[in-house]
Amino acid sequence: MEWYLRVVKDNYGNFVGRARRKEYWMFALFNILFIIAAAIVDLILGTFPLFYVVYALAMIIPGIAVTVRRLHDVGKSGWWYFIILIPLVGAIWMLVLLCTDGTPGPNGYGPSPKAA
Repeated sequence: MEWYLRVVKDNYGNFVGRARRKEYWMFALFNILFIIAAAIVDLILGTFPLFYVVYALAMIIPGIAVTVRRLHDVGKSGWWYFIILIPLVGAIWMLVLLCTDGTPGPNGYGPSPKAA
């Protein structure tokens, strides 16, 4: 939960710096859990997709920001985010980049987050 709060609260629209794999994947995990919870609340209240859509829209910016910072950690520009627009191959390549260990030591995007 700490990693999710760090992304949402402290780095909501921060596209600068680097994000560790753990920060990215913990954000992704909690984001999926909260999306499922919002969908369930919507189904119970009969308001589908009100809470689901509001939550999903609120998480677009922090989701892109943490992905860009994760790409920075592997030494890639944030513009590599657009590789997901290439059908199938782009999504697979993005997954490989997101699972790759970050560059050790400082790179062009800042110091290693593991050293902190």
